[in-house]
Amino acid sequence: MTLQTIAIDDELPALKLIQNFCAKVDFIQLQKTFNVPEEALRYITKYPVDLLFLDINMPSVSGIDLYRSIQQQALVIFTTAHSEYAVEGFNLNAVDYLLKPFTFDRFLQAVQKAQHVKRFNQSHPNTPSPLIFRVDYGLTRVQASDILFVEGLDDYLKIHLYQQAPLIVRMTMKGLLEKLPPQSFIRVHRSYIVAMDRIEQVRNKTILITGSEIPIGSSYEDAFLSQFRRL
Repeated sequence: MTLQTIAIDDELPALKLIQNFCAKVDFIQLQKTFNVPEEALRYITKYPVDLLFLDINMPSVSGIDLYRSIQQQALVIFTTAHSEYAVEGFNLNAVDYLLKPFTFDRFLQAVQKAQHVKRFNQSHPNTPSPLIFRVDYGLTRVQASDILFVEGLDDYLKIHLYQQAPLIVRMTMKGLLEKLPPQSFIRVHRSYIVAMDRIEQVRNKTILITGSEIPIGSSYEDAFLSQFRRL
């Protein structure tokens, strides 16, 4: 399986490195490189792209905003010299995050992940793409259907899963909600998101899911009850 790819970075040496690395991988077809993000956006509207190598910290537009603006369902590997952008990148379900300067082995690991995701999406066309979370020093894939509820813990989230150990991830409640299907999940408290189809009982402003009691915050109650009654 060949991945049709473009690279976007305001630094020409960075684009040259990606070009050299792509030439060593037989399943990567680098179509073009761009050091002006606006030109890349115009290209993406005309031609199909499977994978983007995308620098986050660019002067005219951030890679995060650029990726949010495209209409194609392209995969993305973010590249940057600034590690503080990693969490936001993974909030967008990025395949991987390459911290500059990266080696060819690390590059190869990232594109192999992209190939795996593309192959999975093609062989399971009716299955929602898995969510990708940064856990410790690796990536973990989770199907949204396996999530029971999410608990906020300061700067981290605890994702409770069906018949699996919970995951602790560094991201915001808002960032996670953007990744979850809105018809299936709802925020019911400043510290909780629940899967609607996992709710067993609602009583006294409390939701029961697999033995756990989840409070319903006053400011979230009306929206939750409205959606719950439609089930």
